Amino acid sequence: MPWDTETTRRRLLDAGVRLFASHGYSGTSMDAIGRESGVNKERVYRYFGDKRGFFAAVLAQELSGLLDGAEVRGSGPDAVAEFAGWMFDRFHQRPELPRLLAWESLEFDETVAADRRRPLCASHAVQLRDALPGSALDDVEHLMLSIISLSASWTTLARVADVALSPGHADSDRRAALVRQAHAAATQLTAAR
Repeated sequence: MPWDTETTRRRLLDAGVRLFASHGYSGTSMDAIGRESGVNKERVYRYFGDKRGFFAAVLAQELSGLLDGAEVRGSGPDAVAEFAGWMFDRFHQRPELPRLLAWESLEFDETVAADRRRPLCASHAVQLRDALPGSALDDVEHLMLSIISLSASWTTLARVADVALSPGHADSDRRAALVRQAHAAATQLTAAR
């Protein structure tokens, strides 16, 4: 029976997502990848070259799809607020994504899969600019970065939230605050024209 390379790669990548999201690059061993995936760790070397190549493949796979399904619908600050809510929901549904973004910045000196990710971000920045007629592309790029960062921080900076917010705040409270803040920022951009 022939070796099912694709299934093996998928098992390795899925294990990599779980482990790297939890422990980062430095905190994840090749032995742990083998145990978690149920695949001999030597397959990582065969398919991905080395641990760094494997980490890059996991990040490229997961982060290239970060904005999949995101569309800026409508116009004005309401459209931007809706986009912010979508981003928060995306990270809430896939908490490994903001963690991988954080580990990428902490562990790598360069952006992984930038050639695939940059055009996706640029496309969404143009959508945001189109939703806010007259806004400068540079301004909406910074707005998009703020939305992504604020959405990710609820997962990656949870201990900061523990001390910055009074007790008892739920995910829905944070989402509502983010949506209001994105709306206010978009309103300010449109008023500045």
